[in-house]
Amino acid sequence: MTARLSVTLKINGAERTAAVRPFDTLLTTLREDLALQGSKRGCNQGVCGACTVLIDGRPVRSCLSLTANCVDAEVTTIEGLAPEGRLCAIQKAFVETGAVQCGFCTSGMLLAAHACLQSNAKPTADDVKRALSGNLCRCSGYKKIVDAVLLAAEGGI
Repeated sequence: MTARLSVTLKINGAERTAAVRPFDTLLTTLREDLALQGSKRGCNQGVCGACTVLIDGRPVRSCLSLTANCVDAEVTTIEGLAPEGRLCAIQKAFVETGAVQCGFCTSGMLLAAHACLQSNAKPTADDVKRALSGNLCRCSGYKKIVDAVLLAAEGGI
């Protein structure tokens, strides 16, 4: 049995402590140890983007990130975008445009879109497509997702 180490992470603005094995991924820690179920386990190989979280504001695949390497970082999960249940602008735009279909890719798409808007307040459609290119939508709802990001950027929500 591998020894566990206690790590304290800053997740969604709050410190959370978990006992993890040295090889535990951030995705496993979030879902299994901290009961933050928003990040999805998709391909578990860093390809689909369903597990995307923000680490220090940048989209990162949590299935490829070791928990122990995230100790000094600010981690934002989908739960952190809607504190106290109030949807942020990008979440409202996804609802308004019908960008949410099956929901499997949604949390990763929202976090990637949020990061896109944080770095570029007025993105073009091509900018949005580049920012979301690492996230796969199994329902192929890309047009509505791009429309949602552009709507949020316009402040139409």
